[in-house]
Amino acid sequence: QVQLVESGGGLVQPGGSLRLSCAASGSIFRINDMGWYRQALGKQRELVAVISSAQDTNYADSVKGRFTISRDNAKNTVYLQMNSLLPEDTAVYVCNALIERRPGGASNRFWGQGTQVTVSS
Repeated sequence: QVQLVESGGGLVQPGGSLRLSCAASGSIFRINDMGWYRQALGKQRELVAVISSAQDTNYADSVKGRFTISRDNAKNTVYLQMNSLLPEDTAVYVCNALIERRPGGASNRFWGQGTQVTVSS
């Protein structure tokens, strides 16, 4: 079994910062892409940022220059540093990882449970 556990959400004022973490555990051979998605109330889930196993990154236009995704492969953990937060960044943030559970096996996508980020004064 594989689990993704997020932490670091909370309430922050506009212009503030938060750092989200997501640790993968369980039966893992290799983790390929890792990413963060978010879903605001009444809206569809959207990709925020993704990072490959080679550390290549991609961001949604709305967060470029403000958010930074990184990963620690030794810890099977992905991070999202969020700076200059705006009220429109308010959402449930969910991490995602494409994981091979055994050598030569298929890759499957796993999701965390989500962590709430609220940007409000």
